[in-house]
Amino acid sequence: MPRTKSNEFEKAFEELEQIVKRLESEELPLDESLQLFEKGIRLSRFCNQKLEEVEKKIELILADAKGQPRTEPFEEEELPESPIDEEEPE
Repeated sequence: MPRTKSNEFEKAFEELEQIVKRLESEELPLDESLQLFEKGIRLSRFCNQKLEEVEKKIELILADAKGQPRTEPFEEEELPESPIDEEEPE
């Protein structure tokens, strides 16, 4: 996986963690809480989509009858794709 894509996931995941901490620990105005919640949902969907992409690339290495490794696609669950929205203006 290219480093920039990995960094996108890590950055989105860290931001999602910060949003969750803020929502859990602070008493925020309703409008701000709603904005954070919506942004958290978008980040969650983005992270989930990236994880699904990685899961699709995983291959299990199995030995054939002669003990030689062979690859086989990883069996995946069918989940609907969730596109991430671009950042909303604040």
